[in-house]
This record gives sequence, C-alpha cells and structure tokens, in this order.
Amino acid sequence: MPLLGGVRPPIALLCLLIIALAGLTAKVLGPAGEPAVPKAVLNSQQHFAEDGAIALRASIDERVTDLDRTAAVLNDGKPADPERVLSDLSRTYQKWTGTTVLDLESGKVLAARGETIPLGWLDKEVLTGRHALTPRMVRLETGDVRLMTMALLDRKDGPQQLLVASNSLSVPAINLGPFRSMAVVARGGEVLATEGFEQAEALNSDAERDELTFLQKQMSRLSEQAAARTEQNPVSAREPGSHGYPGVSGTLLGDSYNGRVATAGYASLASADPEQRRSVGAGLGLTVVAMLPVVQEQAVGQERELYGLVAAGVLVVVGLLAAALLWRAVQRPLLALFLESRRLARGDLTRPVAVPRWGEAARVGAALERLRGQLSGTGTGTGTGPAAGGKGRRGRFGLRVSLAVTAVLLLLWCVPVGLLLNRTDASVSVPSTMVNDQRDRTDLVADRVRRALNEAQADLTSMTRLIDPDDPDATTDVLDDAVRKHTRYGSLYVVDPGGDVVARAGAEPHGGWDADAGTKGQDAPLVRVTGEGGKKPVVQAGAPLPEHKGLTLVGEIRVEFLNSLLARPGLGEVRVVDAEARTLAASDGFLAFEDLPRDSLTDLVRAGGVKVGAGPVENGLLIREGRAVTVAAAAPFSGGGVAADIGWTVVSWQNAKHFEITPYEREDRSVLAGMLGLALIVVCLGWIHLVVVRPLRALADSAEKLADGDLKTVLYPRYHDEVGAVVRSLELVRQQLQARRQNQARRSAEPRLDARGR
Repeated sequence: MPLLGGVRPPIALLCLLIIALAGLTAKVLGPAGEPAVPKAVLNSQQHFAEDGAIALRASIDERVTDLDRTAAVLNDGKPADPERVLSDLSRTYQKWTGTTVLDLESGKVLAARGETIPLGWLDKEVLTGRHALTPRMVRLETGDVRLMTMALLDRKDGPQQLLVASNSLSVPAINLGPFRSMAVVARGGEVLATEGFEQAEALNSDAERDELTFLQKQMSRLSEQAAARTEQNPVSAREPGSHGYPGVSGTLLGDSYNGRVATAGYASLASADPEQRRSVGAGLGLTVVAMLPVVQEQAVGQERELYGLVAAGVLVVVGLLAAALLWRAVQRPLLALFLESRRLARGDLTRPVAVPRWGEAARVGAALERLRGQLSGTGTGTGTGPAAGGKGRRGRFGLRVSLAVTAVLLLLWCVPVGLLLNRTDASVSVPSTMVNDQRDRTDLVADRVRRALNEAQADLTSMTRLIDPDDPDATTDVLDDAVRKHTRYGSLYVVDPGGDVVARAGAEPHGGWDADAGTKGQDAPLVRVTGEGGKKPVVQAGAPLPEHKGLTLVGEIRVEFLNSLLARPGLGEVRVVDAEARTLAASDGFLAFEDLPRDSLTDLVRAGGVKVGAGPVENGLLIREGRAVTVAAAAPFSGGGVAADIGWTVVSWQNAKHFEITPYEREDRSVLAGMLGLALIVVCLGWIHLVVVRPLRALADSAEKLADGDLKTVLYPRYHDEVGAVVRSLELVRQQLQARRQNQARRSAEPRLDARGR
C-alpha cells in the first residue's frame, strides 16, 4: 500500500493538525506568555524616540544650513561690521544660544552675542583638516554640551573671519508629561542632554523623589545599551522585508520599581528627511532615547486560562468525531473494496462480496458482486436486485455528504471561536500610556510643522538681502537657485504693493499677496493660506524687502512637503487644520478645506485639544462610537515664531484596534485560530475529495459499465493508492471475463463445425 497516497494520509494529517491547533489554542488564548508591558506601549516608545530623532536631526541640519546661507549672503554683499552681522543673525533666526565672530589671522574675538563660547577646541585641524568646519560637540564649564556650527566669512575686500554659533542638543521643548524623559546620547553611551526630569524634580514627596532617582539611573543604563545597538547597520538591524524608520531604532525594557517598569525606545539620527538632502546631524553619531515608566500588566484571571483549555478540549473532541466519521464513511469501505476486488482478481469466488451500505463504495461493491456472479457462472450480470445491480443505491452526492458533514462538524468549532470568542466592543480598556503618547506625539508633530513654517519664513527674510529689484535677471537667478536648493517651495516671487509679480521662479503663482491683509488694525500675517475653491490650499510665507518699501518676497510652500511632515508610523491619520477646523494638509490624502470626518474631532480642535470628559483618560482623547474605540489628540500651534499665532492645529486619530494590547490581541488570536481551522478543513477535506472521492466516483461508473457488459474499455489506474488498486483488480477481472467469453464462443463454435464436417 502507498505511504504518501490514498485515503489514510489526509485523515492522519487531519488528526495531527487538530492536535497541533488544539495545543496552539490552549497556549495563545490562555495567559501563558503574557508580557509585563504590552507590545503596543513598547512600540509607542520606539515611535516617540524616532519622532524625537527626526526633530533633532532636522533642527541640526536647519541650523547648519541657516548659518551657511547667512555666510553666503554676507560674502556676496557689502562688508558689514561684526556686531551688525550678529545683530541681524539673531533678529532673523532666534535659535542659537551664543554667536561669535573671530578674526582667523589673529584669533581675536570681534563680536559676541549670547552665552560665552569657549574657544579652546579651535585648532588647525578643525579649520583646515579633512573635515574642516564640520560641526563639533563641545562641553562647557557648566557641564552642558553644545553643538558648535561654523561658517567662513571670506569677503573679497576684507580679512577672513569665522562665524561660530552654538546651540543645545536637546530635543524640541514640548510637554513630555510627568516622568516621561528623553535623552540625547553620544557614541559610547554618554548622556549629552536630557528633557523631562526637570519637570519631575518639582515633585515633593519622598517616594516620588526616590522614583526619580531610580529613573535617572535607568536612563543612564538604557542609554548605554541603546548607543551600543545603534552601532549596527540600519539594514541588518531590521527584520528581513521590514521598512519604516531609515535609521536604527528599537525598544528596551528596564527594571521595575513599585510596580512600574522602565520602558524605553531608541533611534539613531537618520540621514533621510522629506527634502532628501545630505544630513549633517546624521553624521554626529547621536541617539535619542525616550523613556517612560509604565504600570505592569496584571496577571490574567483563571477564567482566561479556562477559555483556552475549554476551546482546545472541544476541538479535540470535534476532531476525533470528524476523524471517526471519515474513517467509517470513507476509509473503511474503501479498504474493504480493495480487499474484495483483490480477492476476485485472484479467482476466489466462493463467498459473496461484502457490499457497503451506501455511496460510491456501495455502487462499486454491487458491481463487484455482479462481476463475481459472471465469473462464477451463477449470474448473468443484468439483474436489478440489491446483490445484482445496486442501481437503486446510486446517490447523487455519495461520499460528498460525508465530507460535508465533517466540514460542518469542524465549522461548529471554527465559527464560534473565530467570530464570538474574545470579541471586543467600545468598553475595552485602552492603557492611559497609549492615550498620552498619542497626545504627546501629536504635540511633537505640531511643533515640527510650526518650526518648518518658521524656517521657511526665516529663509525668505535671509534671502531678501540678495534681491535687487532693479536687476530682474539677477533676482531671477537668486530665486531659481533657492527653488532648486529648497524643495519646500513650489514657487518664489516678488510682488509690488499692487500685488503684481515683479520676478518669479518655480511654478506659476497660485495666489496673490495682499500687504494690507491684517485684521482689526493688526499687521498682516507673514504666513497665510489662500486658494479656497481650488484643488489645493495655497500656503504662503512672506518677507518684506528691507530696502525697498512695498516689495515682498513670497514663497508658496508645497502641500506635499507639509504632508511628508505628518506621515508617522503608529500615529494613525494626521491632519493640519485651520482655525475653522478645515483641512490644509494630511498624511493620507484629503480634499482642500474639507471638514474633519467626525464632529467629535471638530469639537476637540475647537476646544484647543482639551475637552472635559468623564475621567483622566477620557480627557477628550477617547471616542467611543458603536463597537469602535478611537484615540484622538489635537495640538494647536504654540511657541515662538511667525507661525505660532496663525491658528493652526494638528489633529490625529486612530482606531484603538490597531494597538497591540491584550484585548485586541486575544481577539486577533481567536480569529486566527478560527481561520486556521478553516484552512485545516479546506486542506484535508479537499485532499480527500481530490484523491479519493472524485476517483472513486469515476471508478463506480467504470465498475457499473463493466458489470453491464462493457468488456472493451480498458481500465487504467491513475494513482498508486487504494482506488488505483481496485482499478487494477477490475482490469484483471475484465480480462478474465473477456477470456471467458472468448472460450464460450469457441466452444459454441466447435459443435457447428462438427455438424458441417458430417
């Protein structure tokens, strides 16, 4: 008999798969292996660190670019007093903690603003080496670390000077909440700067101070581990086929204290950014670590374990019944036919054929009995009785009914487990950590968009010094160069007081610029939105030309650039809306100036991101509608710069079902168990149908034709299994009947020949 074919392998496989699925069900639906911290919380800390790394890298790159642009403007312009240089620089860009202008030949400090910059780190290698003028990290006497950015002032008619600007390495100053902290870590694990512990230091109780000390130690230890891990290659650090953050990122789990576990996410500064430029910040070897203590998950109750064990036990019982049904209805009759057909082929005709009760096996058995009668000479093979023909047993469905009953029996387990067990609804409990992370990450995105708009307007202000309206060709060249270097702009143009375009570069301007667009006597905003009724909002930033009253340099910021700032994994759908809650940019497509999809989101935006709710978690951030739970957050622009008071808000929301928390994971596991059961049904029963039922139905037709006297059709076995063995036996029987008929014809012909011979 075959080892890999026939009826027994699929039934045996069905039994093995049922046992395996039962064990898997008992494991994944019970409490075994539940983590102390939900995976969703760990992933959220990883995304938080990635957001911080992106913000820090963008901040460093922008500061380097701004200083280089300022130096280029000064080099091309008229000689300026160093004090005037620093004054204009601080007025245009409010981002450096200290600035200094040095005379390169003498080393004398010509001008200084802000905090004192130490100059002991300046040497010949810094100024003339292979990586000359590359930003350096310098530690001050206070212990703080500053990033020193340099640019060469090399005028044609003056001495060479060095412009040095220092700034901190801290992540954007956003509300991290109590006990959440972020750190900037150098190679080797040295913590260069931290954010968040300052807020926690205001706590008064001794227990809170002890926890703060514990968290500071955990931050130092986890920072060392994160720095070691970010030394990996970004490609090899990720799982094969995974995408996402271009740098190295991951999660770490620290020690526990008073039932709270220190969780951390880390991310190296990656070179990729929305503008696809070479990143200076990414080459500094820095890592951002975000840490948050979370409450340990409580052990799952015994009822959860019981659910998994009961489901597994029911599956075993159902599987045994299904296997028993297949054995009795399919395997046993087929093996009996195999033995009976082989007995007839060997010439053992003494006892009747044991005919199965129904189905294709009954048809084949009845045909074998008729053939036995024909071979033994006791029957004609044309009867219609049960032993002779069996045509009354010719069912339309046959063994397919057995397969259908088996499938229904297994579905009685798959459907309830997949569709009813562990179902969630709007009452599911979402960890407050996830809600807080949604709010904090939305605040971080809002800060990033605000800074990008401020940076765009500051770029225009710096660019105005290079524009000479009296020389249109030179102005056009300056604008063309700016559009080529800064892909955030769709077009740049200079407009006069009447709104007419004097010079332009890039795409055709989509909107005019009204210099008197202020409201209630206020000055006109330098960042504004137009284009209502069009396909896209037109976001404009303007900067008046200082020496040409009435002329304004206007830049139209590409909506695609703003969209790229919003797309962050694990944050759901993110939009930028104006004061009337109309959409200006989105992470996943939108219609210009369309309303938010839900009134609850609109109310949240108009309430400034804080809406009175039923509790600390329900603080306008959890929306329960029907069976779904949505986590939402809104962060209005705040801080400094020209974009701080334009009334924009970043709003984000996502279905809590996307979180990898215990209730949703159990529901997913239950659905998976049900789907695996369905796959088991399709594979095993489909196998039986293909290799047993269909060939057996064809065999029944051939056997009945043979019993009806069709001795000319040769029977070929297609498979080397039980059905094929029965076909081979029938072929031997056919040959015996054919030889018997030929002998009978020969014997009947001999008397006639003798009569003729007489």
